[in-house]
Amino acid sequence: MTVLIKNALVFDGSGKPPFKSDIFINHERVNRLGNFPHQSAEKVIDARGAMVTPGFIDINSDIDHYLTLFADPYQADLIKQGITTVIGGNAGSSLAPLIDGSLRSIRKWADPYLININWRSVSEFLKILNRQKLGINFGTLIGHSTIRRAIVGEAIRDLTEKEFKVFDYVLEKGLKEGAYGFSTGLSYVHSHNVPCREIEELARTTKKFNGVYATRLRNYSEGLSAAVKETLGIAKNTGVSVEINHFQPLKGYEKNYFEAVSLIEKEKMKANVHFDICPTEVSLTEIYAFLPEWARNGNLEAMLSNIMAVKTRKRILEFLAKSKIEDLTVIAKVPPVLKFLTGKSLKQFSENQNLTPDEALLKLMELTRLKAELWHKNIDFQSIAQILLSENSIIGSQGAVRSLNFVQEKNLMPLEKAVAKATSLPARKFQIKERGLIAEGHYADIIILRDGQPSEVLINGLVVLENGKSKKILAGKILKHI
Repeated sequence: MTVLIKNALVFDGSGKPPFKSDIFINHERVNRLGNFPHQSAEKVIDARGAMVTPGFIDINSDIDHYLTLFADPYQADLIKQGITTVIGGNAGSSLAPLIDGSLRSIRKWADPYLININWRSVSEFLKILNRQKLGINFGTLIGHSTIRRAIVGEAIRDLTEKEFKVFDYVLEKGLKEGAYGFSTGLSYVHSHNVPCREIEELARTTKKFNGVYATRLRNYSEGLSAAVKETLGIAKNTGVSVEINHFQPLKGYEKNYFEAVSLIEKEKMKANVHFDICPTEVSLTEIYAFLPEWARNGNLEAMLSNIMAVKTRKRILEFLAKSKIEDLTVIAKVPPVLKFLTGKSLKQFSENQNLTPDEALLKLMELTRLKAELWHKNIDFQSIAQILLSENSIIGSQGAVRSLNFVQEKNLMPLEKAVAKATSLPARKFQIKERGLIAEGHYADIIILRDGQPSEVLINGLVVLENGKSKKILAGKILKHI
């Protein structure tokens, strides 16, 4: 198919100032940039008055965790946000490789029994997705918890030498088969006490294949600086490229946050470390994260036991009573049978149940079996503007449109610099070839923004969003790191 985008103001993703140009697309790629008054094409789009950018790249996606890769292959909601490429397998949980065929590491997000698992290796997983087709481009990391829990089950202990060799072999094989790197979710129960030496050795293997080590840190509050120092040490000792996920400033810990950012920026010549951020006041938080740390001492069943036991339940209620979160928390995701609760605030739920907020939160934990997530208004929005300016920041793509509008509204930086943080910078970081730029020979992943919102989106040269409406086309490619 040929497409001609005329009269475009092109922000090409390079960080250079925008320029006026027509864009001629032939089949999947940008064929030419320039002025083509007499060029014909099967599809002509007039972008006069619009802003044209590369497709946004979400390097911290959860679509595999929620299994929407299978339930919603068109991914229209992401496309409407201008997202054309995602990297899954984040936070230590991936859909491959599966040593024992189990998806237990995604239980906190979805029911692993909802799909038929007919793959084991990264290669087999990617082949299945390639046959199924997707609406967006997709690549994956290898999740630390996915492999580790297949080896040790629900036990929280160090690996034996033999177990580590098995882990390292499985990781290396997956990287050879096209995974973009390796991820950890060190703030989660099963990984929180994993020794740094284990992570460092696995990061060393990742570096051998020029992959990225993406991490959800052990701590984002009072222990943030220590967590960042640990991560910087891994980067310096191994040379691996590091991405810190969900690096948002939490209310009450602003000083810790700016100290951590300073640590990263001071080491930028010795450690290739970036972090993703977006302007928002809320974070999506697993419901069990509201429990005191001592009560998060095992799998979901162990945590539920703590809630149900009389002695520990009393201690938990005393802890929650001090949290004062009822006005700051909205129910975001629950099991399907409780879908009617979605969107209700904790305050509404507690009033409906005639319970105190802390009692209501515990009841919600019981009803959902801890498989719920809440929107928590815990981000210090005022700090974000300053941190977006950091050379080490990558704009989280699910907030990319919001971020660009925020940058314009606050006049934080040249808009072309912000566009680069959501396009070419993540593409370079993860070595996603021939994407992240509007350039001749590159894949035609392009957004046309009108009045600050995506109006048209092209993925691999096909128009998948037109006048803000999804065309339900499976135009994505399954990406391999080679």
